[in-house]
Amino acid sequence: MQQLGYLEETVLLLIMMMEEEAYGFSVSEAYKNHTGKSISISAIHTVLSRLEKKGLIKSEMGGATEERGGRRKRIFLPTTEGKEVIMDIKKSRQSLWSQIPDLA
Repeated sequence: MQQLGYLEETVLLLIMMMEEEAYGFSVSEAYKNHTGKSISISAIHTVLSRLEKKGLIKSEMGGATEERGGRRKRIFLPTTEGKEVIMDIKKSRQSLWSQIPDLA
């Protein structure tokens, strides 16, 4: 199983949740909404790049939009491997949580 840092895991989960609306700015906004913490767009792009290099997400160019001055957005989507890694993390965490006596 690939190891992910907290930020990588969170960004991957957000991309999976957002489906086809996951691009740099929208991911940074979703991160802020879900964690209550702001994150720079450059930090998001660094994480997106790392996740893509690991084969956990892929990117494709979306259509041009007027609000972006005719520029296209790079949309990020989870790969099959990315989904498998998240499911492995979920199983591992659930196993640990279930073994804590006061929380089980």
